[in-house]
Amino acid sequence: MQPTILLSALLISLGSVALTACNPSAETQVTPPAVVKKYTQATTLEGKVSNNQGILKTGKVVAKTEQGRVLAETAVDEGNYSLTIPAETVLPLVLTYTGAASSDELLSVVIHDSIRHYAINPTTTAIAKAAKAMGGYSSANMTHAAQKSVHSPDENKTTSGWRGDPTSQYGGWH
Repeated sequence: MQPTILLSALLISLGSVALTACNPSAETQVTPPAVVKKYTQATTLEGKVSNNQGILKTGKVVAKTEQGRVLAETAVDEGNYSLTIPAETVLPLVLTYTGAASSDELLSVVIHDSIRHYAINPTTTAIAKAAKAMGGYSSANMTHAAQKSVHSPDENKTTSGWRGDPTSQYGGWH
């Protein structure tokens, strides 16, 4: 009697495994808990502001929380900016550049507490907007948005190097 019960239990287990394998919607995704990053002390962020024509010499950079609360702002001086972010500020932060023309609004998003230099340009703006459209400024969304926004030919994505011959890229080994 005992072997019959064991055999029945084994068959039921195998049947549920087979059903789960055939049904992708039954798949369980494990999402790790979100790690809250923040600046533990006052931190200075700096960088350059540019557009497709070159450095933007004047304007204003504002650091805001994702909810829109202003934390710091500064004037752009010859394309450079420097902002001091208060201690205990939770990331992500949105750095917004505005210039004289309304079309000069550019963005960059701060998601890593260890990076202090942030460029603000049309590429960082496109990445920020794409990440926001994907659901927010998480590290995964920002990485995916950056990969989608930068064009790299398929033949240049191989581990063997440029078009299969690493000695021919840029005229040879570098």
